[in-house]
Amino acid sequence: MLKDNYLSKAIQWVKSNSISSLRANHKDFEPPKTFINRTTQEKVQADISFITKGSRCYTDIALKTDQPQKLITKWKLLSKIASLKQGKLFLLTPRGHKLFVQRLVETYKINATIYSL
Repeated sequence: MLKDNYLSKAIQWVKSNSISSLRANHKDFEPPKTFINRTTQEKVQADISFITKGSRCYTDIALKTDQPQKLITKWKLLSKIASLKQGKLFLLTPRGHKLFVQRLVETYKINATIYSL
């Protein structure tokens, strides 16, 4: 999977901030919590979750896709859950993917902070 190539960089980015309780979709960490849509039974899971200053934050590696609706749904859910826990959603974009992600976030009014990887 292409995301695995960027996951180590994303974990380093998260660790550079003052964090605790790091969870990641990586062999060295516990996986983040999975949320299940009751109507479609579709699973939604952030790539990384962590706590900083008492707030739960979620991080997703944002890549271009032919099916943007799945990303939009995932990001809206993670953004909503993060805001309920006084946290944030961070979208980490590799080179060449940032413009695609910015358009989705602006068009669908997703509350997320975008960083380049």
